Formats: sequence, C-alpha cells, structure tokens
Amino acid sequence: MGMNYDRIRDWILAEDSFDADRLGKCEAVMSLGNGYMGLRSATEERYLSETRNLLVAGTFNRFDEQEVTELPNAADLTAMELWVDGERLTLERGVTENYRRELNIRTGELRRSFRWTSPKGKTLRFESRRIVSLRRLHDIAMTVTVTAEDDLTLKLRSGISARVSNTGSQHFSEVEKRFYEKKTMQFVERTTQSGIVFVLNAVHRFFKNGAPLALDTDVNIEHRIIFADYMIPLKAGESFTAEKIANVNTTRDLDNEGLTLPELQERSRADLRESEAIGYAGLAEESAQAWREEVWDRTPIEIEGDEKSALDLFAVRFAQYHMRVFVPAHDRRMNIGAKGLSGEGYKGHCFWDTEIFLLPYYMFTAPEIARKLEEYRYLSLPGAHRKAAENGYRGAMFPWESAWLDDGETCPLYAGTDIHTGLPVKVWSGIIEQHISADVAFGVWQYGVISGDTDFMERFGYELIMDTATFWASRLEPGTDGRWHINDVVGPDEYHEHVNDNAFTNYMARWNLQKAMEYADRLKTENPALYARLDQKLDIAANYPLWRDGADRLFLPQPTAEGVLPMDDSFMDGEYVDLSKYKAQDFVGGILKDYSLEQVHHMQVCKQADCLVLFYLLEDQFPPEVKRASWDYYVERTLHDSSLSLSTHSVQACDMGDDAMAYDLFRKSCAIDLGPVMGSSDAGIHAAACGGIWQCAVYGFGGLRMLNGALRIEPRLPANWTKLRYTVCWKGEKFAVTVTHEGTQLEKLTHGREIELTVNGRTVRI
Repeated sequence: MGMNYDRIRDWILAEDSFDADRLGKCEAVMSLGNGYMGLRSATEERYLSETRNLLVAGTFNRFDEQEVTELPNAADLTAMELWVDGERLTLERGVTENYRRELNIRTGELRRSFRWTSPKGKTLRFESRRIVSLRRLHDIAMTVTVTAEDDLTLKLRSGISARVSNTGSQHFSEVEKRFYEKKTMQFVERTTQSGIVFVLNAVHRFFKNGAPLALDTDVNIEHRIIFADYMIPLKAGESFTAEKIANVNTTRDLDNEGLTLPELQERSRADLRESEAIGYAGLAEESAQAWREEVWDRTPIEIEGDEKSALDLFAVRFAQYHMRVFVPAHDRRMNIGAKGLSGEGYKGHCFWDTEIFLLPYYMFTAPEIARKLEEYRYLSLPGAHRKAAENGYRGAMFPWESAWLDDGETCPLYAGTDIHTGLPVKVWSGIIEQHISADVAFGVWQYGVISGDTDFMERFGYELIMDTATFWASRLEPGTDGRWHINDVVGPDEYHEHVNDNAFTNYMARWNLQKAMEYADRLKTENPALYARLDQKLDIAANYPLWRDGADRLFLPQPTAEGVLPMDDSFMDGEYVDLSKYKAQDFVGGILKDYSLEQVHHMQVCKQADCLVLFYLLEDQFPPEVKRASWDYYVERTLHDSSLSLSTHSVQACDMGDDAMAYDLFRKSCAIDLGPVMGSSDAGIHAAACGGIWQCAVYGFGGLRMLNGALRIEPRLPANWTKLRYTVCWKGEKFAVTVTHEGTQLEKLTHGREIELTVNGRTVRI
C-alpha cells in the first residue's frame, strides 16, 4: 500500500500500489459513511487480512458477560467477486498493472481501477465505484465494470453475507433470508443481547457495452449468506457493468419507530425500488450535491502558500470529511466513537474526545449538530447517576467510555498483556479517570456560550453543570492540611495511574464547582422559576454550600520555584529517562517494549499532554511565565504516544510563539492517519485527531478562541502559508476570517446582530 498525494488539489487521496498483507490502512482512511452508518473500504474481492466492516451508529450489543458492549459488524454487502475462465480474480496472483484506488473527499466517492492478466493469460481492465449516500442515509451504491482485452467468460458472485464478526465475537442471530423474484435479496438478522433487528436489501442491474442486460440468476441461500452467480461471456473489447444498490435499516432507527418487522421489510424494499430506479449515477450525483451543501459550501477552509500548503489544506479537508462521515447528525441518542465508524477499534465507544477535541468544530461550524452531541450527554445522565452511586458518590459521574444511553460505564476491565509478567493489563480508566465529568460540563458551557442557545441551557445545560458539580463535591477527600484533595485518579496522561491531586483533574473540578455556583446565582436572580425547578430536582439549596466549600478549599497544585506546574503529587519525583530513542521511532508505544506499564508509572515520561491541555482550556488562569516553564519541562518529557497529543502541543506552540515547532507538530498530527506509518489506523481512523487538525488550523494558526465567554482572534500564520481563510458561527451569526502576513480581515456573512470580538488585543465590532 502506498499513499499518493499527486491529486490532492483535486481533493483526491490515492493508493497507487497493492499489498494484500497491508489492507487495513486504506480500508480505514478511505472509509465511507454518513453518520448513520460507516462502511469500511474493503476491496470487492476477498483477502485473508481484510476487515469488512459495516457499522450502524447506536446499535450496540454485548457478546457475553465477559465482554463490554460494542458496535456489531453487520452483514457484508460489498463483496462482488469475479472469476475469469474459472480462475478467481485476486491480485495475489497473475499480473497487476496501473493499480489505483482513490477517495474523492469532495464527493464522498471511492473509485478503484487496475489492469489484470490471469495466470492463464487472459487480460481485463477493472473499474469500481462506491458511495454511502449522504442524501439517503440508508443507501449504499456500487458498480463494477470489466472491459475484456481477450475473449473470456466472467462469473460474478454477489450477495449479502453475515459470515462476519467483531474480531471473533458473533453479535447476530439469523432471522430470515429471502430472494424476491430472483432479483431482490433480503437478509434479516438480530443482535443477540440488545435485540436490534437489521434488515439489509440488495438489488442488481447489469449492462453490456452500456445497454441493459438480462442475466440468468443462480440463487444460493446458505447458512448466514445469500448470493447469486451470474455468467457473462465477453469478446475482446466488450465491457460488462454490474450495479449493486443496497440499503440498511434497523429497528433502532428513529424513522422506523412503530413499524412491525414485516412492515419494515416491505418499506425497505419499496425504498430500494426507488433508489434502483435512480441508479448509481443519480444516487452518486445527489450525494455529491449533499456534500457540497452540507459541508464544503457551509464550512469552507482555504489555505494558500507553497507546495506543502496544498497538502496542509488537504489534511484539514480530510479531517472535515471524516468529521461528517462519523457524526450521527440524525439522532441525539448517539455520539462519536474514538474510531468514528471506520473500524472496530475502541468498540464504537465515545470518550472525552467529543467534548475536548471534536465539539469545537461542530460548535463553530454546525451548532445544530453540536447540540445533539450535548443532548446525548443529558440523555445518558441515568448511567452517570448509577456510576456515581455504585462508587459511593452523588450527582453525575460520567462513564469514561460511553455507548448506548443506558449502558453506563463500558470501559473494559482488561486490555493487552504486560510484556514482563505475561498477565492481562488492568484498565483503570473506567474506574479512576474521572476528569470526564468536568470535561462534559466544560463542553456544555462552551456550547451554550458559542451558540447562544438559551433553550438548550435551560432545558439541559444548567442541570448538567450542576449535577456534575454535585459529583465533585461528594468526591473530595479531606487532608491533614485542612484542604480537600482528589486522590487515586488517572489524568489525561494515562502513563501515570493512581496519582493524587492531578493538576488537570483538580483545576477542572474547581472550574466545574465555580461554574455551577455562577449559574445558580444568575438563575436565582434572572429566572427564579427555572431556579425553583432545578432546585426541586437537584436540591441546589443543600448542594450550593458544598460546591462553595469544595471550590474554596480544594487543593490546587502550585508551580515550583522554577515555575513548572506539577502534573500530580509524584510525577516530578520520578526517574528521568532519556527519551530520544523513543521519540525517533516511527511508531507509538515503543517505550512499552522495553518497560512495563508499572515501571513507566514511576518515570518522568508523558504519553500525551496533561498540564498543557489545562493551559489550553483555562489559559487565563495561569501566568505566562508558568506556561513557558511548564512547556519547556513537559515537551522534553512527552512521547506523543496518544493521537490526541500532537495537535494540543501544536496549538500551545502557537501560544508560546514557537512557530516552527507549531507547524512541525501540525504536520505530524496530519500524518496520524494520512501518513504511511501509524499502524493504529488499521483499526479505524483517529476521530479526535481529526478535530485536532482543525483546531491546529483555526485555533492555533487562525488564533480563534473563546475565553470567558468572549471571542478573540490572535493569528500566527506559518511562514510558508500566505493566506488562511475560515468560516465560523458565533451566537447565531456567521462570519469569515481571512489571515495573511499583512493582517486579519473579518467579513460578516449573515445580517443579524452585531458581533463584538477582540483581534490582536483590539476590540472590533462587525
């Protein structure tokens, strides 16, 4: 597999060589989707090392009591295998020339082509196209065209196969298979634990030299599979095209609520007939139009400069592409998985990634989507209350990993094996990585301010912030110093577990407590009816003194004499290790090949930014000299073994005035999925890194921040960029920012109320 960037100005990401042992990377980074479902871009023909994923948002299932809930891998619709004079078309045999696979991120279409000569010497040209419709959320469409260079006979096999799993876990029971009139295939399956029924349909149309072609159908219905074989004789120069139109529906879908299974089966077939009549070309065109309207015309970004800047622009747009592919814009009951919908990694669970790394993009570009992501947190409050109660606390203690609304904590207890002991490694994040509750509150606050959505805050937002504050008040532990402490936690840097007074956790907890008091005071004066309702539900009168006492007496780590903010109470006592070897490696986690996780716990080494994320979120609470000293200290000790780390450091480097490092870290962040090295892309793209790339461009180089409810812009354009232009929404208004080395220009794009902001320290109104 070789990434090719020669057509990035045409919005094309290309693969120009084929390696049957390295399929995962392009399957993931070229995945298709529309937020309802994600389709991994496996090839039409099958290979041993492939992963064929069709994941539908929100359809979680638990395989057994020993495993956590995960998005189940639905039946495969994409395989369309060919035989040439009895020989199976596989690029592992014969001769392959002119291989090319391309993802057009502007239109959401995947194309693939090559010239293949079989071991018997028969030559053909192969072309395929595929989309997941952004206009019709349930539709998948694909075509395969074969042009013969010799006289030959093709056999095409295509169908629906449920002979798939999630790395071995089988989540479905077979319900029914039908082949209506030897034309429309229908496969019905049900998840084993959650009881969600999937109805998958597929229909084929055939053409020879562009004219419709009727073919005899050899029907095959076997265990967990339904398929048909078609025989097509071709003369040299003749072409054959197979169109396959499919759709996917589940009983969890909002638009299928209230339907019986027979009604759903019939309606989905009727929808398929409508899509079949439109055909692949029509479906692809209307989907491409939806991409233009919903994404590219609405949230444009432009970067001008040298040759490298073209790849920079493509990387930002690639991130935008995936942030539309994986966001469930259609349903507030769902959120964003750490791998989006591009693979089975992290089982489809959502983390703090949403609030800290992804939510900013949607808040500033598509606030109606951001609201749904935030409403998901409100709807999952019962699980947060349950987790708090199970741990002896009150209020809302949000799960570290979240799935379906009522699943509660879904973080696995064990993952991987200790290289020295050979024992399973305990995952402590679900138990003690508790900053997620403050992160959720911070996301609520950010959305409320940036969008100006008072309805959301009154219905959901204030309650979320106060409920999480109640958790923190109950979580605090008394110390011998007369202060409250937060002991035995994991901060954002997950290389250090069971630490006390993690700076990020403590400062964010205090922020949460203070914000709850601020809103309670405001509502009591400005909206007494809402205050009374919340008081009845949350007992504000009883909890307010606990919030105040917690905020006033919570221990906050203080800078050392050198001005460095300690990450926790023990990090700076750890062993100093020369990390140059691990920083030079072209893969992550190299240190864990030499040391156990327990050993790393006692070293001055960071997996990712910790205190630096704190400076990023609460930048006004720390003086410049503390940020600078801490930056110098932690940059030396950070390995960036998390995909979340590089972008945060890039934005911070902009704040530190280190333009060269900011740009270098940005390029490395872009390479997490687009580069050839990061093997963890095989399990799916890095969703949070997509948000991080956008933040590098807009927050870092573009200088955009929301600070204490006010908007400010302080750009730091890379030396090789001559212009950056981006569009954002602020309190219901929309404006564009154009940054050059000569200055910053603002353009109001809507005609509502005036916008006030600070640009390079000067108050501006537009």
